[in-house]
Amino acid sequence: MNGNSKEVTVVNTLGIHARAAAKLSKLAQTASAGVWVSRDGQAVDATSILDILTLACAQGTIITLKIDDPADRDVLDKLEHLVAAGFGED
Repeated sequence: MNGNSKEVTVVNTLGIHARAAAKLSKLAQTASAGVWVSRDGQAVDATSILDILTLACAQGTIITLKIDDPADRDVLDKLEHLVAAGFGED
């Protein structure tokens, strides 16, 4: 992993469901450039709730968060924390 991406494990019981995807998307939209979520080599636009849901990330899934612009490092850190904290659910 370089400074523009981070791996994180989905810890919340329900995985990344609609409400969690909405939180992730809203935070990703604060970035100045592209933000991506990937699983098993499939990358999707992190600003799109539907795209995130297509990854079907259950509890225990390892995802990669990636930013296109190093200036968005704070957004990447916040996204990592959001996922690692179980989206504030449990």
